Amino acid sequence: MRKRPSSLNQPKRIWAPQVSTLRPGSGFAVAVGLAALLLAGCGSQPSLTPQQAEGQHLYAVRCAHCHEENDLALKPPPPQIHRVLQRAKLPSGLPASDALVRRQIVYGKGKMPSFSGRFTEEQMAALLAYLHTNMEGN
Repeated sequence: MRKRPSSLNQPKRIWAPQVSTLRPGSGFAVAVGLAALLLAGCGSQPSLTPQQAEGQHLYAVRCAHCHEENDLALKPPPPQIHRVLQRAKLPSGLPASDALVRRQIVYGKGKMPSFSGRFTEEQMAALLAYLHTNMEGN
């Protein structure tokens, strides 16, 4: 009969990380500050204002079916407009501005129809406010 090695008779050791004690003056404040900054930025999305939330709703019911899903099977598909007012230029190449986006919505262009009279001033302001957000994940 073979004898078991003595290491098998020992209880199994569980690995645990070494934790050093942080003391004030030894980088404690820096470590706490860095941890707070990291936690503040982890997965947090800024919440929408009531105006942006209204714009999100308007986008979902009046814009997304073309600019997201392209459920009309338009060729070429309409451009994605996520962060459109955070960029320097619109998909058309023109400078990104509220005035030019408003004009595009009201008068249409190319395959985009005119939405003249379909938005109140408050609704248009809400839609533009939403287009200034990240849009994704909101």
